[in-house]
Amino acid sequence: MKKTLVAVLAFAFVSSAAAQPIPPQAKERAAELVGQMTLDEKIDYIGGYNEFYIRAVPRLGIPEIRMADGPQGVRNNTRSTMFPCGVAAAATWDRALVRDMGRGLGQDARARGVHIMLGPGVNIYRSPLCGRNFEYFGEDPYLASETAVQYIEGMQSEGVMATIKHFAGNNQEWDRHQVSSDIDERTLHEIYLPAFRKAVEQAGVGAVMSSYNLVNGQHATENEQLAVDILRGMWGFEGIFMSDWNATYSAEGAANRGLDLEMPSARFMNARNLRPLIESGVVSERTIDLKCQHILQTLIAFGFLDRQQLDPAIPECNPFSDAAALDVARGGVVLLKNDGAFLPLTKQRDIVVLGPNSGNIPTGGGSGFVHPFSTVSVGEGMQMMGKKYKVTVLGNLPSASDMAAQGMVYTSADCKTPGLRGEYFANKHFEGTPALTRVDTKIGFNWKDKAPAEGLPADGFSIRWTGVFVPESDCTASLVMRGDDGYRLFVDGEEVLADWGNHSATTRKGSVEMKAGRKYALRLEYFDNASSAEVSFGYMTADPRAEDARIIRADAVIYCAGFDNTNEKENSDRTFALPEGQSEEIARLAALNENLIVVVNSGGGVDFSTFDDKAKAILMAWYPGQQGGIAIAETLFGLNNPTGKTPIQFPRDMASVNNQEGDVSFDLENPLYDYGWGLSYDE
Repeated sequence: MKKTLVAVLAFAFVSSAAAQPIPPQAKERAAELVGQMTLDEKIDYIGGYNEFYIRAVPRLGIPEIRMADGPQGVRNNTRSTMFPCGVAAAATWDRALVRDMGRGLGQDARARGVHIMLGPGVNIYRSPLCGRNFEYFGEDPYLASETAVQYIEGMQSEGVMATIKHFAGNNQEWDRHQVSSDIDERTLHEIYLPAFRKAVEQAGVGAVMSSYNLVNGQHATENEQLAVDILRGMWGFEGIFMSDWNATYSAEGAANRGLDLEMPSARFMNARNLRPLIESGVVSERTIDLKCQHILQTLIAFGFLDRQQLDPAIPECNPFSDAAALDVARGGVVLLKNDGAFLPLTKQRDIVVLGPNSGNIPTGGGSGFVHPFSTVSVGEGMQMMGKKYKVTVLGNLPSASDMAAQGMVYTSADCKTPGLRGEYFANKHFEGTPALTRVDTKIGFNWKDKAPAEGLPADGFSIRWTGVFVPESDCTASLVMRGDDGYRLFVDGEEVLADWGNHSATTRKGSVEMKAGRKYALRLEYFDNASSAEVSFGYMTADPRAEDARIIRADAVIYCAGFDNTNEKENSDRTFALPEGQSEEIARLAALNENLIVVVNSGGGVDFSTFDDKAKAILMAWYPGQQGGIAIAETLFGLNNPTGKTPIQFPRDMASVNNQEGDVSFDLENPLYDYGWGLSYDE
């Protein structure tokens, strides 16, 4: 960080205002309620239940309080608007856009009866490898602070409590429960804490969530300096300080060092542990009272004890949120490179789109993951731009029904019945007797939020298809599956491809060397967890030579590269290099057609050194949300003049990144693309 910036920041945050107080009447009412609670009720109240709830106390008129992930949309067991990720919002540098994003998130929460949203995340971008960088607002404390304030004020203006997280120093996911962020006092206050402070003092955020890591050798949930001295004492925070999920490590430490609410349940702060500590005087009952006081006075101040949180007047598929998500996506696209003013595409009429993210809209994984109602991929967005353009999307998934019609798939080795035998289970784990067994000649289903058949649930089912595959000729067979949620494919008992987890629709390909006429045993497995359900299977029959010829004659080739929820996610860090041979594919495409454009989906920097000199133009699209394909296509065609600026520095190459046992550093003196970089068509 430049010294001049540090000096400015130091002045800015020393002079910030006091925390927005809880109204006296809310404190008085909370104190009356706490005074009526038994000790067992108070202990129960400071531990969450049912994963995302604060329990009710019906005899005192205290309602159940519902929380939900996450920073980019309402996540838990629902479909909702998938907003662009946090770093994309920061890349807009636009207060109004971020405020509308917060308002949309708040409205979506009210439409589902959610009281507390678990976002935003504001941890400083320290390493390009951190799996949760996509949730955060970049490397600059001032930009992160201003973005957070608008997000929180927008959300809370809709009657929904925001939760700023992860407090503090959570800058990597590797070994997150044990790693210690060792930070000196000045750096802590000038770099890592300003966004939290401004959220408390200016935005009046209702809740603060701890981080998993240790800070200077002490877990954040037991760190008296952070929770008591700084958060409560220095900043005057009077709201709820909650743990991240299972981020508590002892009963006495959590109880005596500032934690109010243990989530998702009382693993440590329960009656079994706390009663002996209270009886022995290690923990005072007054300490338990104060935790209940913090929780109740905040809920009262937000009106949660006096009104229904569910607002039926707000549609779950919310037009305001849809529009806000698209606007943020447009504003967050950063044009990193544009040699010879190749973009926008005004003269190029014949365009090829391909790459792992061309047919889907990727997003990061974990608590930042959202199930949207619908998405528009880059390929789809490009094809929506008008008939004067010939847009070909390569690598689309073909129908499996053609395989059955051509005598390539059968239910059994006798090859009498075309198709695959499907066993449909009324649970996610293929347990018990199938509720339905049938022959499916086509595996190309999109049930959305409906049950796949009578007798099966709309959520929480699984399907196993079995049969044989008989190739027409000797080949390297390219087998493809697409699904929302988990899917995997086995050939002769060997796993060929998989994306076995909870996620929106993704596509995976696997290759197998096959001989003509031989019978290969197929087993496809799929499960749906919640919300939208989709699964497809096919055999890629396209001739690579024909595809290469198509690429060669195109006026422009757009390669959609980057990461997704399988390789950039919570609880793990990622690579700096693009995954799955993407850099090599970019080099191959550049050799076929010099008019190559690379669109990158990522939560942070990647190793651009492998392809920066091979592309005529590069767009950093981050994770752009449900309609990201429209925003990207509009930018490529000049309907959206790119105004996004990088909220981070992009390291030059792998040599400038070090990651040894969590000790991550990178060269800030010689970046490839500097902080605040971004081209436009006006320049």
